[in-house]
Amino acid sequence: MTVREASHAGSWYSGNGRQLATQLDLWLSKVPEKDILPGVEKLPLPGARVVISPHAGYAYSGPCAAWAYKCLDLSKAKRIFILHPSHHHHLSTAALPVVDAYETPLSETPLPLDHETIKHLSSLSTTVQGRTVKFTTMSQSVDEAEHSAEMQLPYIHRLLQKLYPDQSESSYPPLVPIMVGGTNAATEEALGKMLAPYIADEENAFVISSDFCHWGSRFGYTYYVRDAPSPALSPLMLPNGVRGEFTTAKGSTNEDVHKMPTLGQGEELRSNSKIPKEGPQIYESIAHVDRACMCAIATGKHSEFLGVLRETGNTICGRHPIGVFMAGVEEIERLEREKSQNEAANANTDPTRRKFRFMRYERSSDAVNVRDSSVSYVSAFAVL
Repeated sequence: MTVREASHAGSWYSGNGRQLATQLDLWLSKVPEKDILPGVEKLPLPGARVVISPHAGYAYSGPCAAWAYKCLDLSKAKRIFILHPSHHHHLSTAALPVVDAYETPLSETPLPLDHETIKHLSSLSTTVQGRTVKFTTMSQSVDEAEHSAEMQLPYIHRLLQKLYPDQSESSYPPLVPIMVGGTNAATEEALGKMLAPYIADEENAFVISSDFCHWGSRFGYTYYVRDAPSPALSPLMLPNGVRGEFTTAKGSTNEDVHKMPTLGQGEELRSNSKIPKEGPQIYESIAHVDRACMCAIATGKHSEFLGVLRETGNTICGRHPIGVFMAGVEEIERLEREKSQNEAANANTDPTRRKFRFMRYERSSDAVNVRDSSVSYVSAFAVL
């Protein structure tokens, strides 16, 4: 059996299984059991089969990720898909693993992969704009070099340990990791259509791995909106000062955090750029742009998300996995309308169904001048 090594254990997160489990349990315990958002009475939320979770080192994003995983409902899951970006390997489509299992520090037995599903996905293809779109493969070395899937594994593993305390890892719902490359809109739609039957199946859960804005000259992104709200409109959309201290939606204003803000004119800051004393701080501009992207995702419209990305250039590293999933959901809804032949009769009575809802937003630091840098982290879920 070929096993993907937990190559980032011991550096990006603890390589000691007992210590790691204690840390994960602590972060999960700090997430409120209820009232994190209107209509969310208890966690995990039934039917919340997909989450967006960050993938930085746990010292930075571990507490934020707990909010996503506290919502994730794995009670009916027969397999767990992980859609993640590629930070080092160039590809214009999506890649599947060639290994048999994924190692984590939480047990000696690795987490199994769903080879049957991976084989089926590898057999699929479609033609878009005269070009064949299909899944390719990633070598073990490419797989192990990429951190964005690995950073989800300890949380997934820990949830499964709690859900199946008397079972071995070999009997857990297997994983289907998918690395999504630098895809264009048409490719994302094609991949989404291929994944749509899996998204529609209540026996499948999905984890989408993504950080949000990477701001600073070292990331090549210094976008600034001079008329961004100052202070930002909702405490939910601001960092909490001390990492690990949680602000819930219950304690924030009545502002609808999913309502699309007016973006305003933006510019790229240079080393000699001056921030107006009475204007928004850089971190407030970052929050404004991040919020616009969250709101676009929350519409459920792939084109809305792509439009905000084009307008702001926001450096969301998981934008392509998010786009693929959104396109898959839109394909499901298109087929439902087509089947009924009456869109009004098929209208979704729950406006939040299949729509992402964001309950957590943090940043690694508060940037106040052009020399600073920061990375943003979000947690979101959707009931499918």
